[in-house]
Amino acid sequence: MHNVDNTLDIKAVDAYLKSHLDGYRGLIEAKKFTIGQSNPTYMLRTSDRSYVLRRKPPGILLKSAHAVDREYRVLAALAGSKVPVPEVYLLCEDEGIIGSAFYVMEHLQGRTFVDPVMKGEDNATRTGAVDEMNRILAELHMVDIEATGLSDYGPPGNYFERQIARWTKQYRATEVDKITEMDRLIAALQHQIPEDDSQRTLVHGDYRIDNLMFETNGTACIGVLDWELSTIGHPYADLAAIIMQWQLPPGKEGRGLAGVDRESLGLPSDQGFVADYCARRGIPAIENFGFYLAFNFFRMAGILQGVYKRALDGNASDPTRARAFGAYVPIFAQHGLSALGEA
Repeated sequence: MHNVDNTLDIKAVDAYLKSHLDGYRGLIEAKKFTIGQSNPTYMLRTSDRSYVLRRKPPGILLKSAHAVDREYRVLAALAGSKVPVPEVYLLCEDEGIIGSAFYVMEHLQGRTFVDPVMKGEDNATRTGAVDEMNRILAELHMVDIEATGLSDYGPPGNYFERQIARWTKQYRATEVDKITEMDRLIAALQHQIPEDDSQRTLVHGDYRIDNLMFETNGTACIGVLDWELSTIGHPYADLAAIIMQWQLPPGKEGRGLAGVDRESLGLPSDQGFVADYCARRGIPAIENFGFYLAFNFFRMAGILQGVYKRALDGNASDPTRARAFGAYVPIFAQHGLSALGEA
């Protein structure tokens, strides 16, 4: 066996899979994927196929964070639905095997796009991939949560009230220095929560183009990945998350579309993307979209703060990059204030 990353006990993994996974032929190589900051992810290669292993990171974690058991559950529930997902094979909640819970799933063969600019691709690919992203999102929000057994996957009540309280608590738990912009944004969001409109759907929680895998030579999506933040909630949170990212600068760090001539690249406007989504779901235009946008800037700031704190504590998947994320927290908070008209 060859292990190019010493953070995974490959002998323990190999022994466990030999006993619990039908058709498993023994590990030849284990390699850690370099992308991602949350749940460490590995490619496992055997003599006849490859698998993907997702685990909780080591160390002391926030109680509700890194929930690989939830990822496994939602992936299993969506098998055979109109939302493409990798097949999952097993969940191991015994932390004694490798030091944390993990699950094993199909290794999809396709391509991913790092950011929505899709540098080097032609306009037809850009248009097709973003439209497919829109279509899959609408399908995701039309999943029958009763039929898929997910009706209890999130608590009832006002989703945004619940989420703002949750992320505020987690932000406070990882707060290092006082950030005025975050304090102002938290107060403004709490004051402007819309009335509950009774929309209750499956939400992904981190829906963006780099969490979708596409077929190698086309723009059909073959898998939606990274479901750690998924729950039952309000669909506009997912939709606004896309628009949030697009408002960031283009390039390696922002991976957004700010200042980009979208029309020349075959990319839709924010308004066009939202209108296409509403048409696919058969719903009217969305009022007060700035609130949903601000909520996403707030939540992302909270996530970045958590990554930064893990880096300080020595538990980040990529410590050097994670430490840099701390500087982005006030920037995201300011974007949130601007979306609310509170700048």
